[in-house]
Amino acid sequence: MAKINKWVKTIGFLPLFLAALAVIGIIAADQSYTGYVPGSGLWGGFVSFFIRSILGVSSWFGTSYGMGIVIFTIFIRLFILPLMVYQMDSMKKMQVLQPQLKVLQEKYAGRDTETRTLLAQEQQALYKEHGVSPFASMLPLLVQMPVLIALYQGIHNSAVLRSGSFLWLNLGKQDPYFVLPVLAALFTFGSSWLSTQANPQQNAMTKILPFIFPFIIFFTSLAVPSAVSLYWVIGNLFQMVQTFILQNPFKLKKEREEARAKEKARARKLRKATRSKKR
Repeated sequence: MAKINKWVKTIGFLPLFLAALAVIGIIAADQSYTGYVPGSGLWGGFVSFFIRSILGVSSWFGTSYGMGIVIFTIFIRLFILPLMVYQMDSMKKMQVLQPQLKVLQEKYAGRDTETRTLLAQEQQALYKEHGVSPFASMLPLLVQMPVLIALYQGIHNSAVLRSGSFLWLNLGKQDPYFVLPVLAALFTFGSSWLSTQANPQQNAMTKILPFIFPFIIFFTSLAVPSAVSLYWVIGNLFQMVQTFILQNPFKLKKEREEARAKEKARARKLRKATRSKKR
């Protein structure tokens, strides 16, 4: 119970409340769809539930399947919002621990099995002491991957979605004007860049990643139906705004600069006090 309370305190009431509303919205959408969507077995039932929810949301907007995907994507992003908050909190704690982790890596610099084992044990003890989960970054991805796969399969299994249209798009086919792939890449770059800028300790890899991910998303979006690309565009836009709110790099940089200024002022004051005593 104490662990759950700590987890709830870390995430906060609002993300949990929004996630609860998203779950209610997804279930309500599923229940509001009166048609039949086939699906057998655990995975088949999940895909069926997924498609029924999209079609249910679409019925709220005059059977606009594009709007159904847009709203359903927002539901999914709100549902995983607590995990994203937890992930970003863990990332901040990991950044604070970086100097101590470097000390441990220097202490156990050997490549033999015993040294590597000792390093892993020391790192785990450090993570546990500060309440940090090094695997927190994987949680949102683990939730989103089944959703993305179900969406892709659902489009191919649902003749209704496959034949749907939205703006200039045929949801079952690729975007003929490449607008969605470009937007998906831009929003991916935006969220990755903001997250990278918020990290005070950057290396060559962290600096280049914001430029690699957009290319992967762009070329993947060229090969998938527009419905999947639309999911990526809305999801990545949501994540970019979310990253700016939760991990505003400009605010974090200002706070770090103010902290450094205070530390320098304290050091100067200490040096003056030391010189006065010597006199």
